[in-house]
Amino acid sequence: MGTTQPAVVDESAGGLPPAGLRPLVSWYTGYRQAGVQPAVHVGLPSPFLTLIFTLDDLMEITAHPDPGQPGGRYATLAGGLHTSPALVAHDGRQSGIQVGLSPLAARALLGVPAGELTSLDVEGSDVLGPLAARIQQRLLDAADWPARFEALSELLLDRARAAADELGAGPGTAPGISREVRYGWQALLRSGGRTVIAQLAADTGWSDRHLRARFREEIGLTPKAAARVIRFDRARRRLVSRVRAGRRPDLAELAAGGGYYDQAHLDREFTALAGCPPTTWLAREFRYVQAAPDHPVPS
Repeated sequence: MGTTQPAVVDESAGGLPPAGLRPLVSWYTGYRQAGVQPAVHVGLPSPFLTLIFTLDDLMEITAHPDPGQPGGRYATLAGGLHTSPALVAHDGRQSGIQVGLSPLAARALLGVPAGELTSLDVEGSDVLGPLAARIQQRLLDAADWPARFEALSELLLDRARAAADELGAGPGTAPGISREVRYGWQALLRSGGRTVIAQLAADTGWSDRHLRARFREEIGLTPKAAARVIRFDRARRRLVSRVRAGRRPDLAELAAGGGYYDQAHLDREFTALAGCPPTTWLAREFRYVQAAPDHPVPS
């Protein structure tokens, strides 16, 4: 008798949070795979904190952005901004929802400033408390991706409103974040990481030193490091868009349009932040790039 092969499941879905959450959350990505080839995925630096709620299987991190942190398995994963890649492994099965979480949302939704999570990954219950398990159960009970995204939005919005009330912030804001840090972060995003940092400090009325210190605390990176990550993320997005559209990568043009001196500069930055040059990363991640939903750029 022949053996029955397990059914292959390969789902992905994207969703947007309601308007009341948009200053804090940019997007949702749901994924469910079973019966596929085991793989190791590279978790790249980006302008988003890591927040993932698993569904059927625990998430396995074999290498964290901080090399001193040992690998582990997580039901819910929360992590800060980072400037080196993580490695995520699966044995042919993985499922969950990833949240595009702004670092400005850390105090409101995670209860800690983003600086406390820089380059670290922690179990979600360490920062969300019982809410992590509540969210996970609601996601498991939901019938489909739209219902999961709706349940997630409801619970995160309740959390954000409670934080706004506690911290005395108005609706649609980032509670607990100073006006200067919020302005600086949004200016870096608007410019694609090309803002002159000295001018940024002058615009806030703070010294370079004070701006660096407050950025490390509230964002998790200095303004210079944050700009570097934002430039890299924009370049990676544009590279992915070209490939999805069936166009050549054209790295020289990508470098010129992304604030890099030349293609060699882009290659060096990609290698430093992703662990390999862009062409190598693209070859390794091509299947993931083709399948994953296209997330909106934060603004």
